[in-house]
Amino acid sequence: MGFKLHKTVVLVGMMGAGKTAVGKALAARIGVPFLDSDEEIVKAANMSIAEIFERDGEPFFRDKETQVITRLLTEERCVLSTGGGAYLSERNRKIISEKGKAVWLNADLALLWSRVRHKNTRPLLRTDNPYETLKTLYEARVPSYELADLSVKGKAEYSIEDMVDAVVSELKKQDNLLEEIA
Repeated sequence: MGFKLHKTVVLVGMMGAGKTAVGKALAARIGVPFLDSDEEIVKAANMSIAEIFERDGEPFFRDKETQVITRLLTEERCVLSTGGGAYLSERNRKIISEKGKAVWLNADLALLWSRVRHKNTRPLLRTDNPYETLKTLYEARVPSYELADLSVKGKAEYSIEDMVDAVVSELKKQDNLLEEIA
């Protein structure tokens, strides 16, 4: 039993929602490549996202992000993980809806905080009060995430495989998106 993916699945959501971990496992499950827009930006710029933010600022980074997402969506069908801020851009939402299917990995604030509080790899959380920063970001971003084609609720007790099961279940409900093949 295998799958045929008819449109790229674009994972959106907050930092810590599981876009990379779930994305890699989802791609493996359905037999397509996994791509990460942030990784592609890092490769192209030959510097970390934190360095890009520091050197060139967020507006420059967001422009590069749109270029990379557009390029990745026009290449082969895959599972594409995006940065937490990518789906806030109307330009990005438009290109994603034209060429892919947005899936919001919907994790609540407590779950997100439990996953990101011990990491120093999140440039937006390098503040005096990272929890408050995360809460502010979460509250500002949820209305954009709610515009995604699909929402899959994350739960603290879910393993990565449980989350992949939930995403696959939602994808299979969509017309002409994920086809099971013998």
